[in-house]
Amino acid sequence: MLLAREFVTYISKQLVRKLTPGVIETPSPDSVAEKINTVISEELAVEDRLNDEVRDLLSQYSEYMRREGVSYQEMFRRIKNTLISQRKVIRASGRDTHDAMKLSRDKVSEISHKLVEMLRKSRELRLKDKNTNNIRLEIVRVMTELLMAEDKVDQAARAKIRTQKREIPEGSEEWDLLHRRYYSEELKKLGIDLARS
Repeated sequence: MLLAREFVTYISKQLVRKLTPGVIETPSPDSVAEKINTVISEELAVEDRLNDEVRDLLSQYSEYMRREGVSYQEMFRRIKNTLISQRKVIRASGRDTHDAMKLSRDKVSEISHKLVEMLRKSRELRLKDKNTNNIRLEIVRVMTELLMAEDKVDQAARAKIRTQKREIPEGSEEWDLLHRRYYSEELKKLGIDLARS
């Protein structure tokens, strides 16, 4: 998934905290946060499932790619773009759309629409503002703020890895372990402890 599950949990709790009591009233904020978490996780999983499907398709075309001299990455990109276009999937990765965050602005907007719909139907809360677009814009604002902070944390973790005495290739097991550790340390500086989320 594009965002760590713990960070999605953190975003969900922060949305409830920042929307209460001005935008929503609820006697069970933890339950609402769990529902928000589910909506965000399901939206992020759409592209994960698509990537898995593309990998499955590519395994069937390995002989063709070798014969035609087409790289795995190029073929992956072509097939994924075709499926995204056919299914009208909104890209989750902000880096694919040149946004400054891990999630694209379009994906944040799509998630906000689904969250407002879920909140509107929920019996566990009351919307104080009947204008659902105001609520949606507040969700976008809060999510964007949290995602911008997360991007700074990610960049700081990457910078720490680059300062190692030897070069550690991105994607290697060692790089992933260091990134996870430095990422967690940087989040703690912002007061976000993923272990407690």
